[in-house]
Amino acid sequence: MAETLSSLADLKGSDLAPAPSEAPIHVQKLDKYGRAYATGKRKNAVARVWIKPGRGLATVNGKPLDQYFARPVLRMILSQPLVVVNRITQYDLTVTVTGGGLSGQAGAVRHGLAKALTCYEPDLRPALKKEGFLTRDSRVVERKKYGHRKARASFQFSKR
Repeated sequence: MAETLSSLADLKGSDLAPAPSEAPIHVQKLDKYGRAYATGKRKNAVARVWIKPGRGLATVNGKPLDQYFARPVLRMILSQPLVVVNRITQYDLTVTVTGGGLSGQAGAVRHGLAKALTCYEPDLRPALKKEGFLTRDSRVVERKKYGHRKARASFQFSKR
């Protein structure tokens, strides 16, 4: 039978092993071509990102980055993880992105790029985590409700 404990002090003396308090150790993860891979998500967009050492070239769905993401704001969103860790021209990016619009795709690529950087250089993880680039933005479009014009907006009421 199990013995009953009357206080927390009795629990200290028991033979329970203390929980390990060490943080998980992150190691470099590369494929056979020497690339790091990660998946990023934002809204309905999913981005697959591969990084390898290079001159800073980036292709998105087979097109140059400047051609695929024409707006400067979207390109700025993409480059944020590289700017924070000061690695702007050290990696070549190959990205495949599907779903959503351009803004969601840019956010998905940023998320995937930050995760790929931590796979290639685990020491960069604290800086990227502090800026919030490793957190998946879980906000998605709310569904339309029955009897409503949109998710929350109702039809216009008319008394006559």
